[in-house]
Amino acid sequence: MNKKYNVIVVGSGIGGLLCAALLARKGMKVCVVEKNKQLGGNLQTFARDKQLFDTGVHYIGGLEKGQNLYQIFKYVGLMEELKLERMDECFDKILIGNDPTVYCQSQGYDAFVNTLAASFPQERDNIIAYCNKVKEVCASFPLYNLRLRGEEAHEYKGNNESAQEVIASFTTNKKLQAVLAGNNILYAGDGNTTPFHMHALIANSYIESSWKCVGGGSQIAKILGRIIRNHGGDILRNSEVTAMVEEAGVITHIELENGDCLYGDYFISNIHPAVTLKITRSRLIGEVYKKRITELSGGISSFSLHMVLKEGTVPYEKCNYYYHKEGELWNINNYMLPNWPLGYGLYFAEDKNRKGYAATVSVLTPMRYEEVSPWVHTYNRVGKEGFRGANYEAFKKQKATALMNLVGDRFPHIVQNIKSYYTSTPLTNRDYIGDPTGSMYGILKDYHDPLKTMISPRTKIPNLFLTGQNINLHGILGTSLSATLTCIMLLKDSSIIDNIRNA
Repeated sequence: MNKKYNVIVVGSGIGGLLCAALLARKGMKVCVVEKNKQLGGNLQTFARDKQLFDTGVHYIGGLEKGQNLYQIFKYVGLMEELKLERMDECFDKILIGNDPTVYCQSQGYDAFVNTLAASFPQERDNIIAYCNKVKEVCASFPLYNLRLRGEEAHEYKGNNESAQEVIASFTTNKKLQAVLAGNNILYAGDGNTTPFHMHALIANSYIESSWKCVGGGSQIAKILGRIIRNHGGDILRNSEVTAMVEEAGVITHIELENGDCLYGDYFISNIHPAVTLKITRSRLIGEVYKKRITELSGGISSFSLHMVLKEGTVPYEKCNYYYHKEGELWNINNYMLPNWPLGYGLYFAEDKNRKGYAATVSVLTPMRYEEVSPWVHTYNRVGKEGFRGANYEAFKKQKATALMNLVGDRFPHIVQNIKSYYTSTPLTNRDYIGDPTGSMYGILKDYHDPLKTMISPRTKIPNLFLTGQNINLHGILGTSLSATLTCIMLLKDSSIIDNIRNA
């Protein structure tokens, strides 16, 4: 098979799928190439005991009409088909150590302030000041506001400031500090590295509006796949790319594991930049650039516990819970093995047959890649199954028990009603997503040197572009914005952002 396309997209995470859909809408003949059976990267779902689990997308922000992600999804044709439910006003509930109080982060800035001020009555002005800082930082990022340049001469704010220190500058109340950043698992919050702008951009999108995908986040990938095909595009699954080949200064084709070649005018890599460079045969990519990219640290990975519940036993809640041991909020990535885990995020899925009850609960906690180092030589995913061994199974069981015990302290009714459970580790993330160390959110951002981790969608090869969670921002919103920027650069056409904003 030696087909020719206008654009070939390698990897079908939401960044790659959005690029393909946006470019197909512009009349380009596109092809998406995915190594997995299922499209979607972190959008992928899996089924156990006839129940569906999300792997990475448990809720989405910014989908109210007119908000940034809504406009992107509307323009590309997603909003017409997407099945959503709005979460409760208190969308994230924060739990701290032995404190029995449940603290709320609420949708809408007025509700956000009022709810927190009810728990911290002396801190209202400080909460308002914090919200104003979040809004100021968000206003300084034109792309976040669906513009290429700010209406005023803004410069990016918060990318060289510590999230922990900025939040602490608004209040000396340690508990309020911990509540304001209580869901920092969303960006792998770390007191040593996390920039405030990451906290602000993500927090703002959920405060503006918070939503769950009814039936799992994989519907986003399925709908985008249909949009691509409806515009004449092709999608190849179970097709791993082994090489991107440059000739005479441009990438001419990619080679697949089965020996096939696909030719194109432009190429977009939605896989990790270090992996992209590894499979790119070209002298145009300098050793200094390669060294810089390959030496960038990956963010923390995760261990996930997916529980199927006994029918009709656990009430469904349209919110999430985030727990951390007191004083450990900014240290949950830096645990010692005996005190793991230091915190977690907990997510419900409703039973479609018994409304009002949860069918499943998923719990996610940080885990370093080094913990699974004895099994890094193993590989296991659908289509390339492998058994990692009895010791690995024992490792997962021990970790599941430790996490279950911590969850049971605050949610005994969940742990007591588990029908069955399943786990995933950094190796699962690595094998399915392709990140070298199974990072949840790609390359680690560090406020000490923000320029070091800024990776342009452009490369030294003029027809090779990058997209995905390692470019600019991670998450559904961040990756969607990155995809938009990649398409603008490829087409040399800034009207896309205007069309999205006015969709």
